[in-house]
Amino acid sequence: MPEVIFPGPEGRLEGRYHPQKLKDAPIAIILHPHPQFGGTMNNRVVYNLHYAFHSMGFTVLRFNFRGVGRSQGEYDQGVGELSDAASALDYLQAMNPNAKHCWVAGFSFGAWIGMQLLMRRPEITGFISVSPPADRYDFSFLAPCPSSGLIINGLNDRVAPPADTRTLVGKLHEQKGITITHQEVEGAGHFFEDPHMDPMIDDVKGYVSRRLTETTR
Repeated sequence: MPEVIFPGPEGRLEGRYHPQKLKDAPIAIILHPHPQFGGTMNNRVVYNLHYAFHSMGFTVLRFNFRGVGRSQGEYDQGVGELSDAASALDYLQAMNPNAKHCWVAGFSFGAWIGMQLLMRRPEITGFISVSPPADRYDFSFLAPCPSSGLIINGLNDRVAPPADTRTLVGKLHEQKGITITHQEVEGAGHFFEDPHMDPMIDDVKGYVSRRLTETTR
């Protein structure tokens, strides 16, 4: 899988790009957890999400936010990281102008960034939010949430408590025109340590595969 360097708002960004042979394959970007707590594009959840999307026929890009790995710049409280994600999507779209579907998946801090990206980019047709930190970050910008997606978390998550995730899901369920699917993985913590990774990834694959056969958003 080729390493790629592409331009971001604060200099170069480092990524891993995994194309399909089909020119009109769907595209997905994967967003990693908090840079100040060891989050990188090689986080296990991010890595597994990347390969899950690729196995379903997506051309996939994951990358390091500014100041992580070989990406230039420094941590910017989520504001700059959102701009980084927009640049990554620009790059992915430029490489794949015929893609029919565009998805964003994020883990933890990356889920918060991904859901903000939804608000900026109407072409995003679906999202996956894994362990969204609804207790730490304000998700009220999702009014209205523009596309349907899956929110998935572990019932033993001590970083982002399940009760806060349920409150977030409840607010999103009130919105019309989209469908928010919520799944909770019994026994799993924030990072889906084994044996909980495989069930979580299977849930994601099942959800995305089903969505790809539907015509509605």
